[in-house]
Order: sequence, then C-alpha cells, then structure tokens
Amino acid sequence: MSNTINDTAFNFPKQKSVYKGKVREVYNINDEILVMIATDRLSAFDVVMPKQIPFKGQILNQIAFKMMDATKDIVPNWIIALPDPNVAVGHLCEPFKVEMVIRGYMSGHAAREYKAGKRILCGVPMPEGMNENDKFPEPIITPATKAMDGDHDEDISKEDLIARGIVSKEDYEVLEKYTKALFQRGTEIAAERGLILVDTKYEFGKTKDGKILLIDEIHTPDSSRYFYAEGYEERQSRGEAQKQLSKEFVRQWLIANNFQGLEGQTVPVMSDEKINEISDRYIELYENITGETFVKSDVSNILGRIEKNVLAFLNSYYK
Repeated sequence: MSNTINDTAFNFPKQKSVYKGKVREVYNINDEILVMIATDRLSAFDVVMPKQIPFKGQILNQIAFKMMDATKDIVPNWIIALPDPNVAVGHLCEPFKVEMVIRGYMSGHAAREYKAGKRILCGVPMPEGMNENDKFPEPIITPATKAMDGDHDEDISKEDLIARGIVSKEDYEVLEKYTKALFQRGTEIAAERGLILVDTKYEFGKTKDGKILLIDEIHTPDSSRYFYAEGYEERQSRGEAQKQLSKEFVRQWLIANNFQGLEGQTVPVMSDEKINEISDRYIELYENITGETFVKSDVSNILGRIEKNVLAFLNSYYK
C-alpha cells in the first residue's frame, strides 16, 4: 500500500526525541509540545499487522479531535491544534502507565474472561447469569497496565495499581472521576447517532505543573466498541451477535484464522480485498459516530504533506 503511512522519519526544528508506538509516532518538540502522527498501521492482540489500512490514521485522528472538542468542558485535554489530517499537536505530558478501561456491557475481553469462568475482572465482580453483550447494572472500570515495547497490556485492579505505586491514590481518584464523566458523555453522543458506546479506554498524563490531562485518542474504533442501538434488544433476546462498529470484527477474523497473538501463532495473510473492507468499516464508523461524510485526504505524497503542514504550524507557533 504505497499511499498509506507505515513509518515516519522526520527531523523537525527543536525536535528532542521520537517515540514509536504500535500505531502512532510521537515527536517531542523542545520538551514542550508533542507532534503525534497517526499512521495507517493496524494493531490487534497487541500485534502490529504486516499491512496498513488506507485512511485509518486520518479517521482515528479526526474522530479523536472531534471527541476531545466535545468533552473539553468536562475534562481538560492535551490538544492544541490539528495541522494535518493525520497529525495532532498538544501539550507534553508524563503519561500515567495505565489505561483506564470502562465497560458498560459484557463484551470483548470481558466476555471472553466470563466464558472462561471468571467472575472478577480487575478486582471488580461481574454478576452471575449474564450473557455476552448484556448491559452491566453500572459501568465497571477495569484498568490495564500500559505495555512497553510491544508487550501485552495486563489487567490490574485499582488496589494493585495504588499498592505498586503505579498511580497514587489521589491521582487515581481523579482518573476514575474523569473516566466516568467521559464515558457518560460518550454514551450520550453515541445515542444521538443511533449507537451504543459499549466499552472504551482513556489515557491520561500529567503536565510539568501537575495538571492531569486527557491524552492520546478517545471514542475511536481502535479504542472503543460500538453497537447499533436499533435492534439491540431483539438480537440480544434471540442470542444473536450484535451489529457493531469497532475493531472487534478484525479480532474475530483473526481468531477465525487461528491467531490471537499467542506464542507460535502466525499472522494470517490479509488480501487486498480484506484490507479495503477494513478501511470501509473504519469510514463507516467515522460517518456514523460524527454524523458527517468522510472526506479522504490527498494521499499522493502523504509524508511530504505532513512535513509541510507540521513545519508551517511550528514556524507559526515559535515565531
């Protein structure tokens, strides 16, 4: 896929360092701001797939910006500007080494754990007698420690997070409050579009002056799971799979092809048809969750376009 972003190697003015995650590349500018580039890489089961998905980075970046903007009245966030369809610029923070996962429904990882017989997830009890995709009586927060260098994220309880000194009790209470408020707002936004926000994750960081900010992305298909609200109850009563918009369809395809990121397993080959199908599903989610038509950016020279737009922003920011 020549018109997708797999890797970047920019050298921006005042650049201090670059961090390359599973799907994003983050440039530290002057130990003051971050330039975050959303690539078109696809990650599932904490493994980066060999092929990129056209427009995926743009979709995630633009959904995240819209959702950050729609929640900035309840939770402060890191965003300063979007100088390019694939780029977000924001305040430099020290990230908390935890993902705040919140679940409104028994789906995905929670459902797999439940089917395996577990009734406690991250120290939180799950009621007996639940079926996959049932709604929890109240949303539950199931944190995960953030993986470094591609290792798998690990479930962890609130108590263990605090006991191990990963997050202080005072900071965790803020993260918990913000997570609940964001999920409530995300649920309301989704409902306006005929969707159910099933589960999601939020990441936070702390500025040099000690302010906690929402960072990374929110309410995207990479970080969230959505169901279509119409027909949810009927499908649930019949024991049918829910119609959903999320990356879960990728995970299910991988599982069906004998891959869950376990040792000794090989990533199945994705045909061009499958790649384009995944791209179309990402576009579908964008249009459903934002209520806007997706406008594909010019991909004739993506890296050149990004460099030009970021340089223009930095020249204006530091003039």
